[in-house]
Amino acid sequence: MGAKKENNDDEMDEKVKKYLRGEAANLEGLKDKKLKGQLAVREDLYGKSAKTAAKIEKWLLPSEGGYLEAEGIEKTWRIKQESIAREIDISSSKNQYDIVLPELGPYTLDFTSNGRYMAAAGRKGHLAIVDMKTLNLIKEIQVKETVRDVVYLHNELFFAVAQKKYPYIYNRDGTELHCLKEHGAVLRLQFLKNHFLLASINKFGQLHYQDVTMGEMVGNFRTGLGRTDVMQVNPFNGVVALGHSSGTVTMWKPTSSVPLVKMLCHPGPVSSLAFHPNGHLMATSGKENKIKIWDLRKFEVIQTMPGHAKTLNFSQKGLLAAGTGSFIKVLADFSGSQNYNSYMTHSMAKGYQVGKVLFRPYEDVLGIGHSMGWSSILIPGSGEPNFDSWVANPFETSKQRREKEVHSLLDKLPPETVMLDPTKVGTVRAPQKKEKPTKKEIEAEMDAAIETAKDTDFKKKTKGRNKPSKRAKKRQEMIERAKKPLLEQQIQEHETSRKKQKTNPEIEMPKSLQRFVRQKAT
Repeated sequence: MGAKKENNDDEMDEKVKKYLRGEAANLEGLKDKKLKGQLAVREDLYGKSAKTAAKIEKWLLPSEGGYLEAEGIEKTWRIKQESIAREIDISSSKNQYDIVLPELGPYTLDFTSNGRYMAAAGRKGHLAIVDMKTLNLIKEIQVKETVRDVVYLHNELFFAVAQKKYPYIYNRDGTELHCLKEHGAVLRLQFLKNHFLLASINKFGQLHYQDVTMGEMVGNFRTGLGRTDVMQVNPFNGVVALGHSSGTVTMWKPTSSVPLVKMLCHPGPVSSLAFHPNGHLMATSGKENKIKIWDLRKFEVIQTMPGHAKTLNFSQKGLLAAGTGSFIKVLADFSGSQNYNSYMTHSMAKGYQVGKVLFRPYEDVLGIGHSMGWSSILIPGSGEPNFDSWVANPFETSKQRREKEVHSLLDKLPPETVMLDPTKVGTVRAPQKKEKPTKKEIEAEMDAAIETAKDTDFKKKTKGRNKPSKRAKKRQEMIERAKKPLLEQQIQEHETSRKKQKTNPEIEMPKSLQRFVRQKAT
């Protein structure tokens, strides 16, 4: 019993060390007692927070994510899906499949936030809703026109489809609910789940934001950088990023007609981009066969890798999947140093062209949409092993779904909260004091205004209206007009100084009369 308790204590100590912010500061050499006390309180607080985090990990996060581990000189990227299938249980092996529908492809996919349901959309108009737990087909419809993209809204009951002319919203039963004609011919769709905004980019390079709760068009902006089908939402702050043919990536919010950030990422067109779940890392790929990892806190490249990617996607645990042609590569950063190396590879059947890769939330599964249908492969360690039922519950009932929908609508964020640094929301902006211009600055401004008035050229008018006297009179009027605001400012300042002097009567009166001034009652 005592040995078991010691083991538990050792385990807790190791977890506490993981959450501590380095070694404690040495306070013995400090002479300032006040500073010493403040730092001691801070160190005590850090210790308590580390212990709390360790307890939370022990009791609330019981499951640990597993990864592929190689022995000796073996490499993880050499391990094939067939060898993984031989070692796993029956329920996990169900996640390895290949749906072949060559007449209706290429396919694109989207998962719900809890990973329970998947929407698959074929370019030839085929739409399918699949329950990923039971692998049952819930609904299948044929819209009989081109489908470019599909995205789930706040839950599995509604999804938006970018069709030939306009985007449409359907319910789970395949019933058409809305036709969003204002968006035009949309190439890509994204949904901001915290703000209930449907974002789209059409073939004319117009970015639209529509509130799906009220139906109001929140924003409609011309990007001015041409047609693009590279679009992604940062899950950390709700900022929409667009990749352009000029090699630039622009970041937008629904309340600004100009991009928040415009950064040159590649010398050629941007083919795809993806955001890390923490929102601080961005992966981009260009047509010059380079994949770059960017730190969005400094807007700097932290890693450049050779290779082309038509589609990129980050998993919940930070694995990066890149797909091009019939080849998929998964990169991982196990050291935490933001240095991505090859983790797994997968080759599709010859002739399959990968269109989209998407990790399934809370599962070690990668969904692949390709020219011949869609597939699913196992990527150990990609999904979050512990789910929070208040955030996303893969096993939620219809009652829990209704409750969650009401709560999420009550917690809906306004479009103004979309910003690069969301930590600033709720803070108070420091007031900026206006500095009064000096006398020299006012005089210099007046001289500049007079010079511009003197140098203005007048249009040549008809006979009698072009006399030199009239021209001189007009020029004088312009000079007086230029002087007027500055003179008014000087008069106002003079009056305020006089009022200040009046408040103190002893300054105005001569010394001989100051004794007759009425004294204020004490």
